[in-house]
Amino acid sequence: MSKSLSLKNIKRVDKSSMLDLLLSFPVQCKEAGRIAASANILFEKRDFSKVVFAGLGGSAIGADLVRAYLYSESKIPISVYREYDLPAFVDSSTLVIISSYSGNTEETVSAYSEAKEKNAAVIVISSGGKIRENAQKDKFTFIQIPAGLPPRCALGYLSIIPLCLLAKLGLIKNVDHAITQAIADLEDLKKKKLDPGISQKENLAKFVASRLYNKFTVIYSSSVHFDVCATRFKGQLNENSKALALSHVFPEMNHNEIVGWQNPQRLFKNFVVVMLRDTGMHPRVIKRMDITRQILKDEGVEVIEIYSQGQGLLSRILSLIYIGDFTSLYLAILYGIDPTPVDRVTYLKQELAKS
Repeated sequence: MSKSLSLKNIKRVDKSSMLDLLLSFPVQCKEAGRIAASANILFEKRDFSKVVFAGLGGSAIGADLVRAYLYSESKIPISVYREYDLPAFVDSSTLVIISSYSGNTEETVSAYSEAKEKNAAVIVISSGGKIRENAQKDKFTFIQIPAGLPPRCALGYLSIIPLCLLAKLGLIKNVDHAITQAIADLEDLKKKKLDPGISQKENLAKFVASRLYNKFTVIYSSSVHFDVCATRFKGQLNENSKALALSHVFPEMNHNEIVGWQNPQRLFKNFVVVMLRDTGMHPRVIKRMDITRQILKDEGVEVIEIYSQGQGLLSRILSLIYIGDFTSLYLAILYGIDPTPVDRVTYLKQELAKS
């Protein structure tokens, strides 16, 4: 265990430099915009009736961000599938965006083959691998992104690029201003509240990490726009902090999970609930979160509320994600664990490759 969150201790534990990757995230978002601007879409424009993303893990969270951000804008459905098979409704009027950072994720390679068979319009975003080979052979649109990152650290590429491409295809309005604003807001948030040089008293992510240390974390958000933030936070605690966590969304959790916060009571002292909040959420969802917070506190459960920051919806979504990312890094340091390696994922893939 290593409880110090000094910059010196962070660098000592963070042997694979996850900190540098988090600090450079706004720059990655800017670079993603440039990559999208120069992308050459090879298929002719169609009247798409739906957009389907295929990806897993860190390669899929960017797709979730796109779906969440466009919830109130897109006139056609956008869905994300983390599976070997694509749903039956995928056809020639479907835009399928294959998101595989490594290019070798077996579920996504399978989904690519199905998209091809169904005559869907396909865009592949990857750093290489089998997916790149297949796309180039099939003359599908392929967007090359830089290699050498943990897939979960390629979020800028895997969210900003598809957003820009959907705008280029005329499926959504131009997103350039929203992206520029989000980058500026992320830089400001990093400088004022997340940077490792900021003391724990003033550093939002260090404070949250200190409250999550040796606790089981449950993360709640609204289902509209911000479910991706809860999903991402959970995944980052799993992969970076090597810690179990769960997530759920409002209003659905008020129809089932809220009842479960009665037993076993002896464990509640070991739980922390993190509520990811935004002042633009539906008023009734805000009210639900207020009531639920009090119910949980009455049960003796610690509740931490994190509010989104920045101007515009994209900024606010990304701000909660960025806070969660830094929190997961600092929590890993408190556990004395290098946040980057995911040995069990690597082992699982090796075992699967044997058969």
